[in-house]
Amino acid sequence: MSTDAFFASLTRIRNVILPAPVRSWLNTSRGLLTGFILVHLGFLIFGALLSLRGEAFSDTFIYRDWAAAGFNEANLTGGPSPWVYPILALIPMAIAGAAGPGPFFFLWVLMTTLLNGWGLAKLTDRGRNRKAIPAGWWWLIFTLLMGWLGFARVDGLTAPIVLVALAYGVGRPFIASVILAAATWVKVWPAAVMLALFAVVKNRLLVVLAGVATSAVVVALAAVAGSVPKLLNFLTQQGDRGMQLEATFTTPWLWLSVLNIGDSRMYMNTDINSMQVDGPGTAVMSVLMQPLLILAALLVAGLTFWALHNGKLNHDANGGGVDRTELLLAGALTLTTAFVVFNKVGSPQFMVWLAPAVAVGLAHSWREWRVPAAMLIAIAVATFFIYPLFYDALSHNNPLMAGVLTIRNVLLVVLFLWSVRRLYLLGKKAPASVPALKES
Repeated sequence: MSTDAFFASLTRIRNVILPAPVRSWLNTSRGLLTGFILVHLGFLIFGALLSLRGEAFSDTFIYRDWAAAGFNEANLTGGPSPWVYPILALIPMAIAGAAGPGPFFFLWVLMTTLLNGWGLAKLTDRGRNRKAIPAGWWWLIFTLLMGWLGFARVDGLTAPIVLVALAYGVGRPFIASVILAAATWVKVWPAAVMLALFAVVKNRLLVVLAGVATSAVVVALAAVAGSVPKLLNFLTQQGDRGMQLEATFTTPWLWLSVLNIGDSRMYMNTDINSMQVDGPGTAVMSVLMQPLLILAALLVAGLTFWALHNGKLNHDANGGGVDRTELLLAGALTLTTAFVVFNKVGSPQFMVWLAPAVAVGLAHSWREWRVPAAMLIAIAVATFFIYPLFYDALSHNNPLMAGVLTIRNVLLVVLFLWSVRRLYLLGKKAPASVPALKES
């Protein structure tokens, strides 16, 4: 079945399920706003109920303890250090903990909701861009499928921020760079998107200046807080960790553990609250993963530079120009996917890193981005089964859940290869269906 035939079938199924009046209403700003409220109201209610019982959820238990301890490791009884995160990640934790441990989780979910609202508003130009409303619905569906991985982890705060930066994109590179630099000081992965932005904009000096200026502000804040000695701890705190259970490259040892071959086993690393896999060769692979990740990022960045240069050579003679927005989005998706595929950590919440580029890509050109959008929905569904539904079974060598995780990891590799191919094709030939957007 061809790609067009596959998506035509999906469209027919949708049309059978949803009558035309309903589809028309959903494709309005009011319909999208209603969807946003319903999706996030469910998370807010659950967050409020847990907070009223004095509880949190998933990693927010750890964040809450850090905030209550004033982010001072001397006040903690064990577990990971708050400085496994860049310093700006501690700000939302402090805000959520400002009223004490009781409402922490509800306030955390509320912050995520507000950021998601900001991202959706920017993506659709506050509902005025009708062509972007389907992309907004895709973002909401992905958010719903990822569940608490987007509402109980720092990653969920950074994803809508990156979406906003990509929406500014090549048209406002300085603003986009400031936002991405700030997000990188919350969680490192937005640096991949910033590298893609640097590769495609005309005035790269703006990207550098924005990054330097934002980092200078962060250093100043750290100096005021007396935290400069710990400012870069996040780069070293996790360097000696092993291969995490869910990581793509861990898949062979996952099955060795499931089949009880070669003394491979799963175990909990309590120091960093991470389920890992140990077996023949895992120590060597763990050491190799960091240089592999750096090499993959550099190769993708180089491919992005090549696509920009070669695209100019191919199209300037005909009076056209390379579509820098499309190139930015393709580069951002490829780099973030590389950050996931070649990462020895591979936590399930990392899947939210992939959504911003796809959402903005759908708003830019639905036809060109429908394939990765469909793949990412499948990845989200598989990830939901892995965590939170059946993670305990997975961590106890359940072969069915190992199969689900393997399918998810294969989809990630396929998505990476699709993204690399997309970058290559952008450099070879500008797609006729994509309008060329120039920087303003």
